[in-house]
Amino acid sequence: MSKEAIKLTTPLDEATVRKLKIGDRVLLSGVLYTARDAAHARLIELLDKGEDLPFPVEGAVMYYVGPAPAKPGKPIGSAGPTTSYRMDPFAPRLIEIGLRGMIGKGKRDETVRDSMTEHGAVYFAATGGASALIAKTVESAEVIAWPDLGTEAVRRLVVRDFPLIVANDTHGGDAYEEGKAAYREIEL
Repeated sequence: MSKEAIKLTTPLDEATVRKLKIGDRVLLSGVLYTARDAAHARLIELLDKGEDLPFPVEGAVMYYVGPAPAKPGKPIGSAGPTTSYRMDPFAPRLIEIGLRGMIGKGKRDETVRDSMTEHGAVYFAATGGASALIAKTVESAEVIAWPDLGTEAVRRLVVRDFPLIVANDTHGGDAYEEGKAAYREIEL
């Protein structure tokens, strides 16, 4: 585990992602794309039809969030992570075509973890309950697809030093499982 935060900028390449290990603290800057379940279903529908996606997936990082409306003068409202397992049915397909990172909270299923290992992607955990603080890292936000989905529309965010922890890495590491195992070893 790194002691100092690793500064990364999107888009991410496979070699950079493969160096990350669970527990690494990361400060991520650059472009993120937001999408939740409804948007993911539409992304897969486009892929099934052989159509282009509304953003370049290769090297992209997707943030699972449904942000609150922005206050005057702010790019975005509170923007905390949503539970990631709802995107598990869709994630492997996006990882296969070059998605390098996902941000959310909670465990991922085995299929997603296997796809990350095979294709070189990482899952970052963002701190739930810190949505107002996370929003401060967002410099700009714009809806780029499906405004009819409201908070679940696909947005293009530009962030600076978004604080994250690597929860699943390309080596099969799982911070959720290792955390539980370490807790079980504690003598009470």
